[in-house]
Parts: sequence; structure tokens; C-alpha cells
Amino acid sequence: MRNEMTSNNTVDGGAARRMDFRSDTVTHPTPAMRRAMADAEVGDDVYQDDPTTNRLEQLAAETVGKEAALFVASGTMGNQLALMSHTVKGQEAIVGADSHIFMHEVGAAAVLSSLNLRPLAFPDGVPDAAQIRGAIRSSDIHEPATGLICLENGLANGRVVPVSVMREVQEVGRAHGIPVHLDGARLFNAATALGVKASELAACVDSVQFCLSKGLCAPVGSMLCGDAAFNARARKYRKLLGGGMRQTGVLAAAGILAIEEMTQRLHEDHVNARLLAELLNELPGVEVDLDAVQINMVFATFDWPDLAGLKSWLAERGAIIGQPDGQVVRFLTNNDVNDTDCRRLVALLEEYAAR
Repeated sequence: MRNEMTSNNTVDGGAARRMDFRSDTVTHPTPAMRRAMADAEVGDDVYQDDPTTNRLEQLAAETVGKEAALFVASGTMGNQLALMSHTVKGQEAIVGADSHIFMHEVGAAAVLSSLNLRPLAFPDGVPDAAQIRGAIRSSDIHEPATGLICLENGLANGRVVPVSVMREVQEVGRAHGIPVHLDGARLFNAATALGVKASELAACVDSVQFCLSKGLCAPVGSMLCGDAAFNARARKYRKLLGGGMRQTGVLAAAGILAIEEMTQRLHEDHVNARLLAELLNELPGVEVDLDAVQINMVFATFDWPDLAGLKSWLAERGAIIGQPDGQVVRFLTNNDVNDTDCRRLVALLEEYAAR
């Protein structure tokens, strides 16, 4: 895919490459995706007769080993549809304290599902089955009923959850009759890092959401997968949220290539993330926990006195990063940056430190 890099990654009309390390959501559709989108056969997805969207949903379900799949606008929508479809009002869902569902979905569980979230702080974010078991509510009349367990893989801190851990949580859920949902926004990154198929991770849960636009270069969309009954409930709730998007085949065409092709190159992003982490660790006053660099995410702690101006200074030189969180800066590698870009970024950081 590297030789299909578009001219979108340039500054000043092509004078210099624009390197965007903010996220893996910033990738542009590949030329092959753009061609597929232009040529896509479409129908009306609300009537379920858009052939390209139907093909994408079938492919997604087969890829993760589930009975059915639903194309949704975003990962947040997919997660919230899962919460709505698995639970009833007044129940409680167990979530990780640093999970996307708890931290970054605008309190939607309370608004859309009338659901209470019970956040648990796990060591390094990796869920602990015993801790989850202990958080399941009793039948005491004063307590909400536990209706769902939510997992995440890969984690927001760049680590992955081993299959064995996910199976342990699955057994807890089964023993108590509680479904398990997986926020697999970066499911294929996790599978790549663990050396397993995505279906092996999905087999540990009742439903899974994964993003097409996060690392896989599709411009829009996520997939929500589960059994047929779950899918039917989620489809109706999607309509309630305004998610019936009609001729979605134009978008689904890119999603098909995201699954068929872009999942096969994620190891490149992981290699580049490791390279970037190692180079950052060589800079004075910069520290990266290399053990935590397991997918395409790098968290670097800068012991620099003048970090406030770093973002704008780099942007003027064609390198885009996110806003530092205190002294920590997050970098993500993706299809639109390569190993040369990683080296150039570190060279710019050296230049900034030497001013």
C-alpha cells in the first residue's frame, strides 16, 4: 500500500511531506478505496437492499466469526448500540476505568440506555477476571443488576489483552448469565500483536465492535457484530439514533478493502511504532516504556521545561502531534507515515530541544 500514498500527505502543494502522528484515524482512503467508492453498486440500506453494504456486513461477520454484522457510523455508535441492545434501563455495566466507553463517549450510556457504569481500575488496563467477578452485583434490593461486562482490545494505553485473559472473563460472564461486549476499535491491531485471528478474540465475547476508519484507512464507519437476535435489536436502535444512512455502499466499498487488504499490513505500523519508541528513548529527557509499545501507540514522557510550544513548532515544520497531556505526548503510527517520517520527527524533536 505504501506506493499508493496520496499527495494529501504534503505541505505547501507538495514541497514537503505532512506527517500526522495524532492518531490512526487521520489516514486518508487509499487510491484503491477511492476507485471502489466511485464504482460502488448501491441501494437503500434502510431497506437492506444496498448490495455493497450487505457484502461488507457478511464479510465482517465471517471475519470475526459472528452470525451477523451491522454497518454503523462510528465506534462510539457501535458501542452504544451494544449497550442498548444487551441491557435494560436501570442495569449496570462493568467497564475499565480507562476504557473508551467510560472516558470518551460523552456519558452516552446514561443518556441512551439509562445505564449505570461501574468502572474498575485494572493493572496496566488489563482486565482481571477475579476483580470483575467481585464487582458483579448481588440480588440486594438496593443494588442495580449487572447487565453487561465490557472489555477493550487493544487498550487505550497501547497494550493488548491476552486471549487467555479474555477467556477467563468470558467464563465469569457465562457463570452469571451476563453477556460480554468487546470494544475492538483496534481489534486487528490486537490480533496482529498477539499472532491470532480476529475471530479468536471475538470468540471470547457475545458482541464486538471494530473500526474501519481507525488504522484501516476507510473514511467512515465501524462494524458491530453478534448473533442474529442481537443484530436485529441493534439495527432498530440504529434507526432510532438516526443511523439509517441509505446509499451506504459508497462508504461500504472502502470498508470491504479495509478488511480484505489493510488488516494485512498493520504489522508495519507496529514495527514503526517500536522504531519511534526506541529513537525517542535515546533523546535526553524523554522516556518511553518499551514494554507498553505493543501495537501502533507510543506514549513518551518529556522532562523538558518548554513543552508548551512543541505542538505548534512541529506543525510549522510539517509534523502534526496531539496536545501534550501534562508531560506525556501520544504518537500513533499509521499507513500514511513511514519509518523515514519517524526518524524525521525525532530529528525535529532534537532540533527543538537544542534551541
